Order: sequence, then structure tokens, then C-alpha cells
Amino acid sequence: MTLSVEMLPESTLREVIGLLVRLIESAGALIIFIGGAWAFVQFVRAGMRGRGRVAGFNRIRLSLGRFLVLGLEFQLAGDVLRTAVAPSFTEIGQLAAIAAIRTALNYFLGREIAQERAEIERGETAPSHGTKGLPS
Repeated sequence: MTLSVEMLPESTLREVIGLLVRLIESAGALIIFIGGAWAFVQFVRAGMRGRGRVAGFNRIRLSLGRFLVLGLEFQLAGDVLRTAVAPSFTEIGQLAAIAAIRTALNYFLGREIAQERAEIERGETAPSHGTKGLPS
């Protein structure tokens, strides 16, 4: 006697996972869009104020980088979820290429964020010589 219990048909599982992938990828795209819009508004505001241009610009870049990293993480999560149901070798190859590109982007963005953060912290702890806020 063979006991076979199918809790969820594979076609239904594929549809549910497809929906979840679209939701996660949409969330990632939304995060990147919000970060870009926020950075643009901050850039315009800093330009209108005209003070602390270098430090303000670095902070905007740092924040935008964080949004990009988070958005890319969501995109990568969607890619990983896409492999939940028996993918073909072609799909695995495409996914591996996309995941490698996104992971590399994340790595370099994370490195740049760390460098920007260190530069900002050095600038905040360095003594002022009357040139604070002037472009270098």
C-alpha cells in the first residue's frame, strides 16, 4: 500500500511562488525608487541651501547607496525564491548569472558605503580649520 499525500499541487505552488516573487521584486523596485526620489529631493534642498555641500552630498550618496543595497537584496531574495520549485538547467543558469551580477553590485555598493561612512566620520572628528563646508 502506497500512501501518497499531495498537499498542494505543483501548478498551484508555482502560481503562489510566482505571485510572491512579483511582490518581493516589486518591493525591491519600490525601495530603489523611493531612495532615488528621496536622494533627488535632498540633493535639490542641499543645493538651495548652499552650505556644507561636500558633507551633505556624501551623506546623500551614503543614504542612496543604502537604499540601493536594500533594494538589490530584495531582488536577490526574489531570485532565490524563484528556484523554490524544480527549475530547469536553463533557468538555473540564468538565475546564477543574475544572482552573480546582483551580488557583485551589492558587494561594491557595500564597500563604497563603508568608505563613504569612514570618510564622513573622519570629517566629523577632524578639527575645523575654517574650511568646513567648502568643496575640495
